[in-house]
Amino acid sequence: MIDLRFPTALQMVLSVANAEQNGTRATSAVLATGLQANPSFVRKLMVPLTRGGIIISTHGRQGSIHLGRPADRITLQDIYLSVTEDKPLWGKRPEASQCCLVTANTGWFFDSLAGEAEQACLEVLARRTVADALRELQEKDRRPSSPDAGAASIPVNLPPAD
Repeated sequence: MIDLRFPTALQMVLSVANAEQNGTRATSAVLATGLQANPSFVRKLMVPLTRGGIIISTHGRQGSIHLGRPADRITLQDIYLSVTEDKPLWGKRPEASQCCLVTANTGWFFDSLAGEAEQACLEVLARRTVADALRELQEKDRRPSSPDAGAASIPVNLPPAD
C-alpha cells in the first residue's frame, strides 16, 4: 500500500502557507475540501505537524491553522519526518531460510540499499523549503500553457473561509 501521508501533509502545509500569503483563513474544513478528504483525516494528520512545530491550530468558531514558523524555515524534510515518524522509506521482506547466496545476503544488501536511498531522499527534501515550493507552484501557475495543454494549473488556492 502506498503511504500518502507525506504528499497530503505537503499539500496541507502549502495550502496554509498560501492562505497566509493571501490573507485568507485556513481551517481543517477548508483543507479537507481542497484535498477532497474527510475533515477528521485532516485533523488526524495535523497532530504530527503540530507536534513538529510546522503548523499551529487555534480552536473555536474563529479558529484557524497557521504556519508554526516562517515558510522559509520549514523544510520539506521537516514535513516528511514529522508525518512518517520512524517508518522507513521501503520495507524489507521477512527473513527467508538461507538456502543460497541470494537469500543468505539479500537482507543486509537491501537494508544498505534502502538506507542509502532514504538518505538521498532526505537530503533532497532538506534543500527545499515551503517558501521555495510555494514560489515554484506560483511560477508554474503563471506560465502560459500551450494551446493543446488546456488551462492546467496547480490547485493551491483555498476557497474563502465561511
